[in-house]
Amino acid sequence: MTTPLVRPVGRDAGRDIVVGIGELAVGGRGDRLITYALGSCLGVALYDPVAGVGGLLHAMLPTSSLDPQRATQTPALFVDTGVPALFRACYAAGAAKSRLVVRVAGGGRSGDGEDQFQIGKRNVLTLRKLLWKNAVLVQAEDVGGENLSRSLALDLGTGALRLRRNGDDLLL
Repeated sequence: MTTPLVRPVGRDAGRDIVVGIGELAVGGRGDRLITYALGSCLGVALYDPVAGVGGLLHAMLPTSSLDPQRATQTPALFVDTGVPALFRACYAAGAAKSRLVVRVAGGGRSGDGEDQFQIGKRNVLTLRKLLWKNAVLVQAEDVGGENLSRSLALDLGTGALRLRRNGDDLLL
């Protein structure tokens, strides 16, 4: 059995929903969306405090042009297709663009030596261009850095986004 790539809001509130690489999930009040091990990958969290819904994306690569067929099957794998899919899923759950709080983490450098492909940097740049074109502002971010492992937990009851970065717990 494969894990769904988009997990919708369910009736059983109060769930911990783990979002894997190349996945996105939306949830409602009481749910907690969690993603682990954001190295060069990018985690994008959306939250609408009025509707009490939000979503989380764990994108691995910047642009779907790298593999258009795979992007069709797994849009959340790429920043340029995953972010619009995340926004659409949140809107379908009752969120409004004007109320969304957008927070981002990840996009770090990978490896100890030269980061030849600069995937993390390209992920962040792709996201910034996409949000800029759509007049969306990021409220908080923790991006870049070298050899950082980040995990995110979005509490949809309170809107709190907990960031664990190399063992430190922070609010983002």
